Amino acid sequence: MTTTPQKSPSADAPAQPGAFSPTLPQSVGVLGGGRMGAGIAHAFLTQGCDVLVVERDDDAAAGARTRVESAVAKSIDRGLAGTAGDYLARLEVSTDYAGFAGRELVVEAVPEIWELKVSSLQSVEKHLAADAVLASNTSSLSMSGLGAELQRPENFIGLHFFNPVPASTLIEVVIAKQTAPALVAAAKGWVEALGKTAVVVNDAPGFASSRLGVMLALEAMRMVEEGVASAEDIDNAMVLGYKHPTGPLRTTDIVGLDVRLGIAEYLAETLGERFTPPAILREKVARGELGRKTGKGFFDWA
Repeated sequence: MTTTPQKSPSADAPAQPGAFSPTLPQSVGVLGGGRMGAGIAHAFLTQGCDVLVVERDDDAAAGARTRVESAVAKSIDRGLAGTAGDYLARLEVSTDYAGFAGRELVVEAVPEIWELKVSSLQSVEKHLAADAVLASNTSSLSMSGLGAELQRPENFIGLHFFNPVPASTLIEVVIAKQTAPALVAAAKGWVEALGKTAVVVNDAPGFASSRLGVMLALEAMRMVEEGVASAEDIDNAMVLGYKHPTGPLRTTDIVGLDVRLGIAEYLAETLGERFTPPAILREKVARGELGRKTGKGFFDWA
């Protein structure tokens, strides 16, 4: 389904640094309706926001709607008040970027490919009002670098949600060099309003979560590669010994081995060889063993 663009203030109107409110925006957009994008849409929908999800084509848009509907249904089964219809009445799914006009906040959630991130953010920004906020869900790419490609980088911030979004209580708020200080304070308020906890970090490769999480996962992969222990036993060591809710290899399967590989390659390029992906990761990705989404990764999900 396509949406009728909402009338917005002129893009030539002056920006208003410092005018950001910690009150949760009521009109939100999400670019990308994959697992993460659908989860982000769910997070805002269940807090009473009107949400538009934009996808690349009709098939992807239909898939996005199905994912959001499923997430809402599961939340209701777990005790969320109201009916699915109450929430889904505030959901729009489209293939038209012009629908972002009038949205107070748009969160980009496209794959971790630099050129795709830049082109997507630029395409969204040209439809936004001067005081609207543009956020990226990137888990590792330079927020300051992405901001440098935008016309209003002071209105740009990182909101790194975690997978699966409905169950996760963490959002990493990432501050680019250009981000207005008032926007950081507002974003922390939004995270709280979503029922989650903000971890605020300055822009750096991998931020805090991906940098630490990927390092642990890569070492776990090397241990499997070297025959130190099975994937299950390595994960159990972290779950039982260190109280991690999920082991590093099962987490990799949930995130996607291809996603982890891309992050590791970026971190190796920016932080050094300690993040060099092990051969076992490259081989599994080459075979299409990407984790839960393909039915096999370090574990069998079939």
